[in-house]
Amino acid sequence: MPVTSHVMNDGQEIRIAISGHFEFEIYREFREAYSVGTATTRYHVDLSRVDYLDSSALGMLLLMRDHAGGDKADITLSGLAGQVSKVLDIAGFERLFTLRKSTAT
Repeated sequence: MPVTSHVMNDGQEIRIAISGHFEFEIYREFREAYSVGTATTRYHVDLSRVDYLDSSALGMLLLMRDHAGGDKADITLSGLAGQVSKVLDIAGFERLFTLRKSTAT
């Protein structure tokens, strides 16, 4: 399964990990992953194992942001490297999310 999620800290945080291609085909899995908590205040999306993302992935991240409260959302995208990091930088996502680059060399 390309999307896994875990609810942490008494339901206040959801950690989502995505692997492989982050594209429209995983929309339903991704939406279900971030929609599980009702009292969720923080979201952490690990993209360290994503080797490709397209414009629909950017849209899915924006939908998650809306679900999480829009401008009040606390969402971290981590493990960013290579093309994934470059696409998020070009899209200006640093204004909307907390971006954490991969620490792997």
